[in-house]
Amino acid sequence: MSDGFTEMLDRAQRFYGQLRANNTKDWFEPRKADWKADIEAPAKLFAEIMAEEISRLTTAPHTPKLFRIHRDVRFSKDKSPYKDHLAMLWSSGDADDLAPSFYFGIEPDRCFIGCGTPGFDKEALTRYRAMVDRWGDRLAEIMDDSGGHLAAIGPEPLKRVPKPYDADHPHADLLKRKSLALGMDLAPGWRETGEGLVAAVTDRIEVLLPFRTFLADRL
Repeated sequence: MSDGFTEMLDRAQRFYGQLRANNTKDWFEPRKADWKADIEAPAKLFAEIMAEEISRLTTAPHTPKLFRIHRDVRFSKDKSPYKDHLAMLWSSGDADDLAPSFYFGIEPDRCFIGCGTPGFDKEALTRYRAMVDRWGDRLAEIMDDSGGHLAAIGPEPLKRVPKPYDADHPHADLLKRKSLALGMDLAPGWRETGEGLVAAVTDRIEVLLPFRTFLADRL
């Protein structure tokens, strides 16, 4: 039986598709109340329900975050005031173990799940590279088995392998990265199951769980 959130997803995709073509305050303000009631409110509830599911699957408490619709345009050439997608994040809140977060994004023409860290700071980057050097074979195997793709988030990778690692290191591409995340679409045919969006997202979370567990245990 559907959980009702599929309708929220459909409304969100229609709304953000229209917003993408009319990204102005004059267009958004008359529709703000409907957006808050029909999209933002159920999305917050969905994020809270998924936080419980993710906490159960990972055995670690996760906190939900629904990203605001307003863009920070202070340092951007693009002055469009609103984001043309809906995004939410679930994190364990433990910065020390560098456990990656889960992400769900709804765009006008697609929706997808992500798992990873959008950027390592200096000390975390050192830990990440040491992990790749020691456990790179296993990490690459887990990533391949997931069927996910490397997500294009965070800082641009380095052009050269950082010292003290060899330029021909077997996992040179991973060593060059300053962030690490996997992404994937919802499973094909998820709507036809009739089980709803919570089940569809949980299914992808379970697929990405070995990746999350591996990084949480070794970073």
